[in-house]
Amino acid sequence: MGDDSEWMKLPIDQKCEHKVWKARLNGYEEALKLFQRIEDEKSPEWGKYLGLIKKFVTESNAVAQLKGLEAAMAFIENAHVAGKTVGEVVSGVVTKVFNQPKAKAKELGTDICLMYIEIEKAEVVQDELIKGLDNKNPKIVVACLETLRKGLSEFGSKIVTLKPVVKILPKQFESREKAVRDEAKQLAIEIYKWIRDALRPPLQNINSVQLKELEEEWVKLPTAPPKQTRFLRSQQDMKAKFEQQQAQGDQSDGEDVEETAAAVDPYELLEAVEILSKMPKDFYEKIESKKWQERKEALEAVEALAKNPKLENGDYGDLVRALKKVVGKDANVMLVSMAAKCLAGLATGLRKKFGQYAGQVVPTILEKFKEKKPQVVQALQEAIDAIFLTTTLQNLSEDILAVMDNKNPSIKQQASLFLARSIRHCTQALPKSVLKPLCAALIKQVNDSAPEVRDAAFEALGTAMCTVGEKAVNPFLADLDKLKLDKIKECADKVELPGGKKGTSGGGTAAEKKLVPKAPAPAEAPPKSAPPKKSTVSASKPSAGAPKKGKPTAAAAGKAKKSSDTKEITESELSLEACEDLARGVLPASCLQQLDSANWKERLASMEDFQRAVETMDKADMPCQALVRMLAKKPGWKETNFQVMQMKLHIVALIAQRGQFSKMSASVVLDGLVDKVGDIKCGGNAKEALTAIGETCSLPWTAEQVVSLAFGQKNPKNQAESLNWLANAIKEFGFTGINVKAFISNVKTALGATNPAVRTAAITLLGVMYLYMGAPLRMFFEDEKPALLSQIDAEFEKTQGQTPPAPTRFTKKGGGAVEEEGDDAEEPEEDGSKQDIMDLLPRTDIGDKITSDLVSKIGDKNWKIRKEGLDETAAIISEAKFVTANIGDLPLCLKARLSDSNKILVQQTLSILQQLATAMGPGLKQHVKALGIPVITVLGDSKANVRTAAMATLQAWVEQTGMKEWLEGEELSEELKKENPFLRQELLGWLAEKLPALRTVPGDLMLCVPQLYACLGDRNGEVRKKAQDALPMFMMHLGYDKMNKATSKLKSASKDQVVAMLEKARAVMPDKPAPPPKAAGKETSRAPSASRCQPDEVDGKPEPKKVKGGAPAARKGPAAKKPLGKAVKDEEDKSGPIFILIPNAKEQRIKEEKQLKILKWNFITPRDEYVEQLKTQMTTCFSKWLLDELFHLDFQRHVKAIGVMIERLESESEATISCLDLILKWFTLRFFDTNTTVLMKVLEYLKLLFSMLNCENYHLTEYEANSFVPYLILKVGESKDVVRKDVRAILGMLCKVYPASKVFPFLMEGTKSKNSKQRAECLEELGCLIEGFGMNVCQPTPAKSLKEIAIHIGDRDTSVRNAALNTVVAVYNVCGDQVYKLIGNLSEKDMSMLEERIKRSAKKTVAAPAKQSAPERTQRENPANPNGTFLRKPAQEDPNKLNQSRQNAHHSDHPSIPKEFQLDLDMIEMDKKNVCELPDLVQFKLDELLEPVMIPEPKMRPVSPHFDDLHNSTASTINFVISQVASGDINTSIQALAQIDEVLRQEDKAEVMSGHIDQFLIATFMQLRLIYNTHMADDRLDKKDIFKLYSCIIGNMLSLFSMESLAREASMGVLKDLMHGLITLMLDGRVEDIEEGQQLIRSVNLLVVKVLEKSDQTNILSALLVLLQDSLVTSAGSPMFSELVMKCLWRMIRFLPETINSINLDRILLDAHNFMKVFPKEKLKQLKSDVPHRTLKTLLHTLCKLMGAKILDHLSMIENRNESELEAHLRRVVKHCGNQSGPKSDRGNEKSGLRADDRMSKAKVSDILSEIFKKIGSKENTKEGLTELYEYKLKYSDADVEPFLKNTSQFFQSYVERGLRMIESEREAKTRIQPSSVIPQHSVDSTLGSHNEELKPAVYYERLKILRQRQGLENTRGIGGDDEPQQRSLLSKPSVASSTDMLQSKLSQLKETRELYQQEHNSHSPTHARSSSPAANLDDLKKRLERIKNNSRQ
Repeated sequence: MGDDSEWMKLPIDQKCEHKVWKARLNGYEEALKLFQRIEDEKSPEWGKYLGLIKKFVTESNAVAQLKGLEAAMAFIENAHVAGKTVGEVVSGVVTKVFNQPKAKAKELGTDICLMYIEIEKAEVVQDELIKGLDNKNPKIVVACLETLRKGLSEFGSKIVTLKPVVKILPKQFESREKAVRDEAKQLAIEIYKWIRDALRPPLQNINSVQLKELEEEWVKLPTAPPKQTRFLRSQQDMKAKFEQQQAQGDQSDGEDVEETAAAVDPYELLEAVEILSKMPKDFYEKIESKKWQERKEALEAVEALAKNPKLENGDYGDLVRALKKVVGKDANVMLVSMAAKCLAGLATGLRKKFGQYAGQVVPTILEKFKEKKPQVVQALQEAIDAIFLTTTLQNLSEDILAVMDNKNPSIKQQASLFLARSIRHCTQALPKSVLKPLCAALIKQVNDSAPEVRDAAFEALGTAMCTVGEKAVNPFLADLDKLKLDKIKECADKVELPGGKKGTSGGGTAAEKKLVPKAPAPAEAPPKSAPPKKSTVSASKPSAGAPKKGKPTAAAAGKAKKSSDTKEITESELSLEACEDLARGVLPASCLQQLDSANWKERLASMEDFQRAVETMDKADMPCQALVRMLAKKPGWKETNFQVMQMKLHIVALIAQRGQFSKMSASVVLDGLVDKVGDIKCGGNAKEALTAIGETCSLPWTAEQVVSLAFGQKNPKNQAESLNWLANAIKEFGFTGINVKAFISNVKTALGATNPAVRTAAITLLGVMYLYMGAPLRMFFEDEKPALLSQIDAEFEKTQGQTPPAPTRFTKKGGGAVEEEGDDAEEPEEDGSKQDIMDLLPRTDIGDKITSDLVSKIGDKNWKIRKEGLDETAAIISEAKFVTANIGDLPLCLKARLSDSNKILVQQTLSILQQLATAMGPGLKQHVKALGIPVITVLGDSKANVRTAAMATLQAWVEQTGMKEWLEGEELSEELKKENPFLRQELLGWLAEKLPALRTVPGDLMLCVPQLYACLGDRNGEVRKKAQDALPMFMMHLGYDKMNKATSKLKSASKDQVVAMLEKARAVMPDKPAPPPKAAGKETSRAPSASRCQPDEVDGKPEPKKVKGGAPAARKGPAAKKPLGKAVKDEEDKSGPIFILIPNAKEQRIKEEKQLKILKWNFITPRDEYVEQLKTQMTTCFSKWLLDELFHLDFQRHVKAIGVMIERLESESEATISCLDLILKWFTLRFFDTNTTVLMKVLEYLKLLFSMLNCENYHLTEYEANSFVPYLILKVGESKDVVRKDVRAILGMLCKVYPASKVFPFLMEGTKSKNSKQRAECLEELGCLIEGFGMNVCQPTPAKSLKEIAIHIGDRDTSVRNAALNTVVAVYNVCGDQVYKLIGNLSEKDMSMLEERIKRSAKKTVAAPAKQSAPERTQRENPANPNGTFLRKPAQEDPNKLNQSRQNAHHSDHPSIPKEFQLDLDMIEMDKKNVCELPDLVQFKLDELLEPVMIPEPKMRPVSPHFDDLHNSTASTINFVISQVASGDINTSIQALAQIDEVLRQEDKAEVMSGHIDQFLIATFMQLRLIYNTHMADDRLDKKDIFKLYSCIIGNMLSLFSMESLAREASMGVLKDLMHGLITLMLDGRVEDIEEGQQLIRSVNLLVVKVLEKSDQTNILSALLVLLQDSLVTSAGSPMFSELVMKCLWRMIRFLPETINSINLDRILLDAHNFMKVFPKEKLKQLKSDVPHRTLKTLLHTLCKLMGAKILDHLSMIENRNESELEAHLRRVVKHCGNQSGPKSDRGNEKSGLRADDRMSKAKVSDILSEIFKKIGSKENTKEGLTELYEYKLKYSDADVEPFLKNTSQFFQSYVERGLRMIESEREAKTRIQPSSVIPQHSVDSTLGSHNEELKPAVYYERLKILRQRQGLENTRGIGGDDEPQQRSLLSKPSVASSTDMLQSKLSQLKETRELYQQEHNSHSPTHARSSSPAANLDDLKKRLERIKNNSRQ
């Protein structure tokens, strides 16, 4: 008992889990009582037991289990949350209850399963029970089968899905256990009750004995269908009805029988069979065989496979094409029959999936009906009937109509019979657009000579009348006589519809009945009992409604189902006598007597009496035809008195208005009216009468008659006025029903008339028609003359953007007019009306042009031939312009090309399909399945450009076809099944865009839902996102309940996620588009052309496109006016300001937030209270409509609202700023949206917003920044690059309106994010801030910030590590080694990474330092102003050469230079502003730096911008101006060039440029390089400015090179770079885009010629050789570049005879030697072109020819002649030329080497050299020997020492060469010890590079030199003087460096001069300079620098 007392105290739920079974039993009992006691199904008490119910049913103790099952049953029955337990509980029941021996337990288990079904969980229960059938325990299997049977018996086949049950049933019949087989038999009997014979096919393969037993049992079953006896919780109304019926003993009616029978389709229960792989491998070979037996074998194999009742989907295109070919072309009729049967089998097995091939096969079958053999015809009929069921009549109508005019009566007969059978199967009412042309074709056949054709046509028309209703067909039968009408009605009565019911000609079909209740009754619909006449009159009143579709013929009005044979419509012609008799009865006798009186006054009196009689006459008694014939009686319309005629015309109008005026009556008067319409006095009355006739006989008919009559006569006045009347009438009546085609020919005639009034009237009429028709109207007139076409276009332009006016007149009567047809017919009419205008266009049938040759070309193995085929196809479509739907075999060919391996061909195919969409128009619908769906497949291509093309094609098709055809069938769901992320995201995005605009969608859209759910869990994030976006759009059409129900088949894990997403989507689900208004509002909607691309219905066509005439505003009464007025008001509201400017509103909001009166804008995710608060705040500042859009649940409304805000940003900038805090807050909410479209729009607006704020000089407040910046930084970690890019751009702009130092903490906070991308991006931004604004930007302190940044160096993510390292490097670049103190302690690994990165960055900085414009530098280097412009990672421009050299010296060799000097020098060097303000300073010589510095007294005069006053400061001024030439600012550079040009143009002043030529040329080509790399690529720069800069540069160069004295100063390296820049400019294709670009290139050409002529010939020839060598080495270079360089060389070669004396041949041959060393003869020949080889040979040959053997004396500068083939080549050429004499004039020693008289005999030379080498070989005389050898080589430059060295060791040869070089360097050093400003052009001695201490002072000399130049203290004149060549040693190589090397050597000048100065003044020791203290020199330099700095600051 003690144990019992313990558990007795426990709560119930704990007892249920106790280990003691008695405790559990007690717990179950108490739980049962508790569950029965709880009344509230949503009580929280239920939640405690959710996890225990499974344990209730799986109880191990049998006694306790029974109680547990009872408790579980009570829980499931009463608890609202019970559904959550279904899976685990039913699974427990199956495994732990159904195997129990106790029947009670099994019964309770079954009841639990059925109770779960009752609470709407049938799918899960069924799945668990079916799983139980696989259990090895037969007891469980039997129990599961029994439960399924009971569930089906009680709930019916609609609740218990039979397809999965039927699928597993055959397997149960094979069980070894008899009990299982018996229970399966009972289940099969129960299933048969519900679906009858649909069960037979799935069970056809079971044991024959079992099947026989089943058949016997099935026969015994009652024929009455079973009824549902137990109902779901949601079916309580049905339960009450059932109970009521049970009480009354009622039986189910016939409708229920039909409904139940249709509930299950046997096809759905079948398993699909895959047959394509089972086809014979040689099928396609055999089917083409010439032997009919082989073709028969192939067809028999396919026929056997096609007999499978359900086929697996696949690509049947090739098979269908092969079968189609047999049907169409095979001569053997037996094979034709077999092929037809195969097609029928495929169509039956594939059903809707075969629809894509239907359009290809049907025309062939129809044509084949010419065969008369019954078996062939029968097979073809079966095939075409089966094919029809896979598609729609709309898709096949074009093909049927095409054969209706065929000459063969059999074809016409069978087409009509097929049409009859097809219409019988139409479940929906046919739209008029389909019905009208078919009826017209059938009416023609009714009159055919062949009786079988007539009978078939009668049958088809009768079927149509029966199926769609007499009312819909009668308008098209108006012209048939009574006999034929009766025949049609007789056929209609005989028609049997598929359901076995007989049709009635009154239109009472099921389809029609279904539509009637949906439409509201007309306002004045007459009662059914009303007489026909009265009902027609009643319906003809204006209030009864206007025509819904303006066609010339239509049925009578109202809901009354009366025949169309009312004699009002047509009236027989009366004789004159009969008319007179009728007239006498209604008109006074005097009136009739005076009608033809000779006295006009009597005739006038007669007319007055006539008018009075008409006015008083009753409408029913008015004989209209008789009266108008009396008016036409002589003189009739030839009346000469205008007063009488006016009265007569007025009476016609009265009769038309007041009487029952028929077309017959109208035809009597129309001729006369048209004859008078152009009369000046009577024209107005004639037009009035025409209008009245238009009201009673319909405008379309009247207009057609009037125009044809007018153009049947020759009076131009009548023609013009008729057209004017029609133009006005269209505006009054609307465009409804106007037969455009009927007018086109007459309008074209009018346009070609000689009378200008007629042409003007025609153009005016076209303008009115354009208002209604839009752009398609122009297509009719494209062949007109250009002048006329321009007039038409001008008229169209006037109406552009206008909306058609609402109609003011309406057709009042049924006499041939279109009446109100009831709302039930409206929808189908709308469907057709949209295509009417496009249908009018003349179309070409290109089917014949799609030949078999073209088809084979398109499918050829060779891609080039395939491309030819596609090109031909495109040309065919282009030539035809507009084509019919018949395009032969083209769809199958193009489909194959969409999967072509060659992507170019895929894109070309897509282009053709776009072209086809435009050309075919609405006829494209029938090709959607064949060609449209394959386009969707292309959306899965891996290449973005192919996907883009596919999407463009898809949009073009949908624009023509609408969406309905795309959504029908399984094709779309099949595409979504493919696990291709590109396909899924593109397709879902497209559906999300299209679905919201549709009003209704086909039910097949539900098939896509499982795939949509699969996409929600896709691995690809973009697919998931697109699926989430599409979810609300699917729900909008399918409803939440359906979609929620569809989740039951998902796994539990994914189901919960999907259900949560469904709930979220439910909240944002957009409303369906409202149906279009049926009142006058439609008339005012946009013209068709304006809205073609905005789908609004299932078919995707916009409703506003349809302009319906004749719909009165009174149609809907007052209720219709209200929404219209509201819409107008909304439009008016939108025109006002979107922001409301309220003074101090923002300040008030800031104050409220500080006082905590409102929530502070600070959250992780926005909660509802924040959104509501923001909405409340925005109410006062935003217009109401904008506020509604901003807080709408549909994201598309957000996009629209942002678009409006962008439009108004400029115009409402002040108001925008006043609401800025609210705008930014709203955008922060959008950052939490997942829709990319909205996000991109948001970022677009923000960029424009911050740009505007910057222009307005507005600065963000802290309140605004705190509400916005943290959330913006969240998006910097977005996964999409395009988003991150925009966010970074916004952050850059943000620093212009908010201090960078305050942005810094936000970014620091962002580095703490869990998102690695966000951390990395924030760190990068921090680096940019430090780079742009210095260390002052770091908040709160640099040390603290840097420590936090440095932590990220050890981050796991590579991008974060790199970003952190880059940021620390940016700090290092600003503050140097101090960075190591700021970052604190780092791990050894992190520190090594950082040091390595700093080391690498230093090298990069040297290689490419960024060049900035002056304003940028000022802001970047002013750390005191961190609020300045935030510069974002500036683009790398061409480096400033001076800075490069300085940084090279600093970073590479001297990393330890104290920071203060380095930083200050940089600031002074780069601060051009200060330089400009300094006065001119006196020049000092360079060597004065070494003496005590005396700063000169500045002259107090500003710098002159020109060179008018030349003072001592000329050189410094020139230096400054030249430095500005290379400026990054175009204007600065142009001004500097202008000043230099001013000097160069004045000969007396041009000399001041001497000594500055190289410097100027360097600056010029640097500017050329800057333009090429930067300015030309910058779209923001005006190309005119760039052209102006180019012009200035070229002008200066031309001026410079016109003066030979200055031109010759240009050194070789500079000329090389200059020529490189000029040739690059000539080849720049972008220059041609600039206006006058060609002129610029011609100027450059002229300049190049000048440079070649005027420069120093040695330098320019050498420069060209080096340039050619470089261009050939660089493989990436343009071949054109090398070609132009060679052209220059050829020009130089041509002038060599004149210039040879001025050329240093030694240098030229050295360059040739270097060239041939790099490009030996073999390598030259390997080049693509032999021109370089020929150029070099020509140069050398010319030199040899001019110089003869003496040329060999000029090889002195070549150290090792064996390195190239130059010498050997020269010797060969000399030998070949013979001993030709050299030039007449002998050359100087410095040019031509040794004179002839200095030459010695070879023997003597050998002796001297032998003595010298002996000395070198001895230890004592080595130095003496080397000296003698050096002097000997100086004296005899042609002496050959090679034979003496050849036999010595390599060591000895090296020793000799090294010794000669040392002697050369010693002697060269001595020549430099003289006070001269000449700087040699060779680089710094390499031996000095290793002594850091010695170089340090030199660095400061360099920097001081730079500083002095900046301050105007340095005179650079004399650099690169003419004495330079004489100072070179004959053994040394001259420098061939570029201008960059030259600059570096200039910078080394200070160091060398200092060393030489020390050597000269140190008499004690030659090494004094080396031993002197570098520290002393360093201190001295520091002091001098300090003095200069202090002085410049004063």
